[in-house]
Amino acid sequence: MATEMQKQPLSEPRSCTPTLPGFTCGLDATLRVISGKWKPLILYFVAQGGPTRYGALRRAVRDVSDKMLIQQLKELEADGLVKRTDYKEIPPRVDYSLTPLGHSLAQALVPLCTWGTENMAEVTRVFAEREAVALWDQTRRERQDS
Repeated sequence: MATEMQKQPLSEPRSCTPTLPGFTCGLDATLRVISGKWKPLILYFVAQGGPTRYGALRRAVRDVSDKMLIQQLKELEADGLVKRTDYKEIPPRVDYSLTPLGHSLAQALVPLCTWGTENMAEVTRVFAEREAVALWDQTRRERQDS
C-alpha cells in the first residue's frame, strides 16, 4: 500500500504561493504557527472538548512540563488560536478554548491525525528499527573505544 501511495504524484496545492512577505508558502505559515512538539497536541485536545481546564490539558498532553505547557498556551493565545478565560475565582479557575482561527487550524490537522492512526503500526516499526540501529552503533563505538 505504501508503494502505491509513493507512486502517485502529489496534487498541486492551490493556495500555497506566498501572498505576504516573510513566508515561502502557506505551509511555511502553518508550520510557524504550530511549531514545536506540543502545540498540535494542545490544539487537538482543546478541540476535542470545547473549553478545557489547565489540569485536563496537563493530563492529556503526556510528558509535557508545566513550564512548557504554559509557554505553548501563551504562544497559541498570542497567535489568536486559543482563548484563555480567567473566571477570577478562588481557587483560581481558568479554561482554554479555540478561537474561530484555532477551529479552522484544528480542522486542518484532522488529516494528519488520520494519517497517524492509519500508519501507527508502520511508524512504530520504523522508530523501533531506527532505535535498534542507534543502539547497535553506540555499542560498537563503545567497544572500539575500550
